[in-house]
Amino acid sequence: MLDSTGLHGILPAIVTPVEADDTIDVKATDALFAWLKQQGIDGVVPLGGTGEYGAVSRRERNRFVEMSAKAMAGAGPVIPGVLDTGFHDALDAGKDFAGAGADALLVITPYYTNPTQAGIRDYFLRYADNSPLPILIYEIPYRTRIAIDPEVLHELSRHERIIGMKACNTDMYHYLRVVAGVDPSFTVLSGEDSLFPLHVTAGAKGGIVVTANLLPRTWRRLFDLASSGKTQEALALHRELIPLMNLAFAETNPGPMKSVMDMIGIDAPRMLMPLRQPKDELRNALRAEYARLLERLEKAA
Repeated sequence: MLDSTGLHGILPAIVTPVEADDTIDVKATDALFAWLKQQGIDGVVPLGGTGEYGAVSRRERNRFVEMSAKAMAGAGPVIPGVLDTGFHDALDAGKDFAGAGADALLVITPYYTNPTQAGIRDYFLRYADNSPLPILIYEIPYRTRIAIDPEVLHELSRHERIIGMKACNTDMYHYLRVVAGVDPSFTVLSGEDSLFPLHVTAGAKGGIVVTANLLPRTWRRLFDLASSGKTQEALALHRELIPLMNLAFAETNPGPMKSVMDMIGIDAPRMLMPLRQPKDELRNALRAEYARLLERLEKAA
């Protein structure tokens, strides 16, 4: 069973390729995994926000996790997101994903009900006690509108079945307080493309990275630089990625990124309601920047 030592490096938060009828696009999915595996990723995170969890039907979610597990067999863990608002629905989803071959679950902070910190703690402890798989905490307060106190994360990190977290809190002092007190058996992964080198320098063992769909090897190099103490080189490479990131997140993720994935051989631009494909101007600007970035990176190699 996966433990925290298996959480490291670059785990792309992958898109969900879909057909016009909102079912999984098998051909594009096969192409996506062929691309990612050839690029040397360390695992995948399907069905998070990038994977449009809330818009994918329950049947298709389970099908996508099963396809992910088969594609990644022996190549790294599959850690699907569980983004339900209620405990029982979230637990049922986790059980379904376990049956589909997942290795762990990325469980979001309970939201909408505005729980107290004690309620958040109890939720994760109960989930971990009942989950068929180890779990990672998914803290993303700009989506859930609630942050988890560092002291609560310290307590949760000591549970043997809570093996890590995806850190998306953009408050760096909050992040530093979290890393300072979590259990040694608990792995923190960066969840912010924009803060990745800082997170790694301060203790993250890797990251769940959105734009690693497009640039897995570049993100791997960035991780290797940051984790080996070559901070200035890591920051310099990260600066090269800022224009691309600005465009990739200019409209709600994953719309912009999906619109240019044909440039890596994956025809998967369709979005699920209520999200829409990005404006032509944004798509064209992202395509141009991605091409320029590839040229710059190739010259620098």
